[in-house]
Amino acid sequence: MREIVLDTETTGLDPLRGDRLVEIGCIEIFNRMPTGQTFHRYINPERDMPAEAFAVHGLSTEFLASKPLFTEVVDEFLEFIGDAPLVIHNASFDISFINAELDRIKRVAISRERLVDTLLLARRKHPGVSNRLDDLCSRYAIDNSRRTKHGALLDAELLAEVYIDLIGARQSQLILASETRITITSGAGDTPRRQREEPLAPRITEADREAHRAFIATLGDKPIWNDFLPAAV
Repeated sequence: MREIVLDTETTGLDPLRGDRLVEIGCIEIFNRMPTGQTFHRYINPERDMPAEAFAVHGLSTEFLASKPLFTEVVDEFLEFIGDAPLVIHNASFDISFINAELDRIKRVAISRERLVDTLLLARRKHPGVSNRLDDLCSRYAIDNSRRTKHGALLDAELLAEVYIDLIGARQSQLILASETRITITSGAGDTPRRQREEPLAPRITEADREAHRAFIATLGDKPIWNDFLPAAV
């Protein structure tokens, strides 16, 4: 299943009071594993950057002045997310800004039915404690040392890792990652089988092998073991 982990940065807290979107970051995951496909754009908000917001993400009015308007990136953004579920931390915040920008240019709003809110998931799994993104990174031993400022793409990357842990998909990934697939040929054709990346240490000693060879020697001229271990006889 394809999902999009999404984060935004803005000029403030309320799009109804004139705050605007300034950054979108998206990470594609498929069957709960990142694919490496991303979408990231800075956006000119066509207004000044309040000091409080600048302190959070470090995106200045001067930096954003040369960036494209939302209307110039919206088609690429919508194509990237497609109809996939959107995984967002505190989803109502981010989607309110995205839908405000879509409404401003007369485009269809994104349905809230598509949202997977990791903040709600975290509150159900870890009730009574703080579930900010930094807290969840610490809880799941995810390295967030690069997060000196908020950034949409970096936060989406961290959230993708948090989400995998929140839904319990990490263990299955580790099992799959520790195995490789090989192909063997049988009478019915090629059959895929899993094999350990690093084989277990052998449990049979050389003394065991010598004892087995001595036993085979007592079985006559054509013991069946010769069909399986010809090099040992």
